[in-house]
Amino acid sequence: MTQVAPKRRARQLGIVAVFVLALSGVVGAFATIAPAPDAVMLEGDIIREPYPIDLETALLPAPEVFVREALFVRGDSLIELLERLGIDAVESKRLTTFYAMHRLRIGTMVRADVEPGGRFRSLSFLVGSDKEVRFEHSGDEIRVSEDKVHYEVVPLARSGIIRTSLFAAADDADMPDSIAIQMADIFGGDIDFHRDLRKEDHFSVVYEMLYRDGLPVRTGRVLAAEFVNKGKAFRAVFFAAADSGAGGYYAPDGSNLRKAFLRSPLEFSRVSSGFGTRRHPLFNNWRAHTGVDYAAPTGTRIRATGDGVVEFAGRKGGYGNAVILRHGGQNTTLYAHLNHFARGIRSGARVAQGETIGAVGSTGWATGPHVHYEFRVAGVPRNPLTIALPAARPVPAALMPAYRNHAAGLTAQLDLLASTNLALLQ
Repeated sequence: MTQVAPKRRARQLGIVAVFVLALSGVVGAFATIAPAPDAVMLEGDIIREPYPIDLETALLPAPEVFVREALFVRGDSLIELLERLGIDAVESKRLTTFYAMHRLRIGTMVRADVEPGGRFRSLSFLVGSDKEVRFEHSGDEIRVSEDKVHYEVVPLARSGIIRTSLFAAADDADMPDSIAIQMADIFGGDIDFHRDLRKEDHFSVVYEMLYRDGLPVRTGRVLAAEFVNKGKAFRAVFFAAADSGAGGYYAPDGSNLRKAFLRSPLEFSRVSSGFGTRRHPLFNNWRAHTGVDYAAPTGTRIRATGDGVVEFAGRKGGYGNAVILRHGGQNTTLYAHLNHFARGIRSGARVAQGETIGAVGSTGWATGPHVHYEFRVAGVPRNPLTIALPAARPVPAALMPAYRNHAAGLTAQLDLLASTNLALLQ
């Protein structure tokens, strides 16, 4: 039998005594709580009594319709899509007889309210970005309607730093490419995004995101932007008069950022041959190159660099498929080696700045897909990369107070975003 030292045993007895006294205090404390006079004291096990449930009244009723969505993917037939939505074969066959159903395009989400038996109550999808086609049952008939889509417009703010390219910076900033392209258009009269971008250039932008049913659908317009190129800051604010849906981009002082001409007929590309004398790649002799060549994949859209009228559209010798636009005054622009012309581009047609006039190709004397672009003043070729481009009209004096008030909040956001960029650069 193990012997316990006297001191240790005394210490253990002392601990036990304290514990007993504490426990008796607790018991005493509970003993002072008297039960209510009408309380019923239960002894023994817990009493369990079954409670009958009426399943007919307890269960939730089945829904009258199911709301379902399905994406129309490549390889789908309309019947397969409608089957995934839970619509029965008879109803599906009826729907495919409508022309509007065949306007559905790959990548479009289709939404339907379908009864448990497979009969649909409504079915809808977007056509383009602003129209919704809707099918609804009206008795035994099916009604088709097309309405303008109403979006919830939410402003978003992003900022980024150029490390390698504008698109890479947009990706890093979680900003859509469409917004990067808009920025290049807005500042294209002051910054040549093909040649002038430098590492550590940075931007801030506030733009619209359009939501439908709580989900983002597409981007809207840029509301305000700042681009710092080679240490020089350029700012733009979108402003439209209250009585006009049209608007433009203006500097904080109200001057118009839109130039009479864009620097380039392509949104993004690289200069493959500049203005001046060069050795011709086909004939291997030195010739004057009266324009600038922009290399790009076949099919890349070509845009009019200024408002004008089509003077010529057709085959033109070594130029291949070419378009000549006449602008105000003595200015003309030429676009050559097109793969094809845009719809409606013919002699006498009016075009707006930025409007698509054709696609990049390699027709005529071309060694690869590119667009040859010329800018002529009174018939004399000028270098489109260096010629001074006149600006459009500023904000009218009568609208300047409204413009300043409109721009104040947007420029404050740009200031905040710009300070964030500066912190990242340090």
